[in-house]
Amino acid sequence: MTRAPAWIGWVALAIGAVQGPGLSGSQRAAAQTQSAASPAQAAGDLTGNWQGTLALGNGQRVLIKVTKEGAQGAAYKGTLYLIDGGGRAAALPSIAVHGTDISFAIAPLGASFDGTLSPDSAKISGSVKMADGSSHALNLDHVSNDVAWAIPEPPKAMPADAKPKFDVLTVKPSDPNRPGKLFTIRGRHVLTINTSISDLITFAYGLHPKQVVNGPAWLDEKYDLDGVPDVDGQPSTPQMRLLIQDALATRFGLKFHHDQREMAAFAVTVAKGGPKMTVTGDPPSAPVNFGFTALGRLRVTNATMQNFCEGMQGAVMDKPVVDQTGLTDRYDFTLTWTPDESQFAVLGGYKAPAQEDPNAPPSLYTALQEQLGLKMESTKAMVDTFVIDHLEKPSAN
Repeated sequence: MTRAPAWIGWVALAIGAVQGPGLSGSQRAAAQTQSAASPAQAAGDLTGNWQGTLALGNGQRVLIKVTKEGAQGAAYKGTLYLIDGGGRAAALPSIAVHGTDISFAIAPLGASFDGTLSPDSAKISGSVKMADGSSHALNLDHVSNDVAWAIPEPPKAMPADAKPKFDVLTVKPSDPNRPGKLFTIRGRHVLTINTSISDLITFAYGLHPKQVVNGPAWLDEKYDLDGVPDVDGQPSTPQMRLLIQDALATRFGLKFHHDQREMAAFAVTVAKGGPKMTVTGDPPSAPVNFGFTALGRLRVTNATMQNFCEGMQGAVMDKPVVDQTGLTDRYDFTLTWTPDESQFAVLGGYKAPAQEDPNAPPSLYTALQEQLGLKMESTKAMVDTFVIDHLEKPSAN
């Protein structure tokens, strides 16, 4: 495909930009002590701390804590920490060892690692392959606890019952030469990049663009927002919505009312055999991550099915998406499919390659069933519409 913008529905997901809590305090303490022994326990023993810098952007430090008895008969398992990403953790349930070849999947990041163990078991030379097919060097050293990088403490969460507004907010027109689109939380900062007023409304109120009616001709003008809430702590995704609602009211003068209209929609249900997604290990207060490394390559963490449906209707589908799964857990998963030309209209649309690839991933509807255990079907439903009564260009900073 000719373009692969990173559109992030809720918070930044690129490895260098992942923010938010990793493990809970008790889990973190356990992780710090689980590999207390020296790494040179025995020839060929992989247990302990492995760390190195991923060659991505300006370099991203990675720490992996390895223990024995992985899933599906694997000799090892582990936990990967993004040291420069707020200490966010990714479970490695199965670390495969074949001679000196070491490999494992990093499912929450939509990536995989392949490397070669040195004869003295002190180093692994390898690389991480991302979901978009790009590879980035990651060479790991086997180190003791007193040398291992400290896992950052997660930022303190904003009180769950807080209803924040912006204390400070900067709004400026987006750089037209900057690709992609971004909603993110970095510590206490709430940022958006290349977001149109339509994007802000659909995100803030959980809508599909077709649900927004009576907007002015300049509804698609793009702006960057950067603000700090008036309540201490890192906001959750629902609190980020409240903050964007505040920005729309105070800086764009938004006034609106709701109406109910029947319209075509997609319903998401559980397929025969049940869901195939992994329940997240993140706390509920951690940000919801919904991001694309390429069109049709989706990585999701700490998301409810409602979050997933909102992300799909906001970025992919040409109609509203309704959650009818009845599932209440939060999940981590990747979803890979070949889009059709009705999808990704908000990103400029998907253009099929001139020559069909026989090894291309399946359609979205097949991928949902095979990879996630979900179904998506077209239906008719009464849908809430968002009628704009007043909107103005942003006031000065």
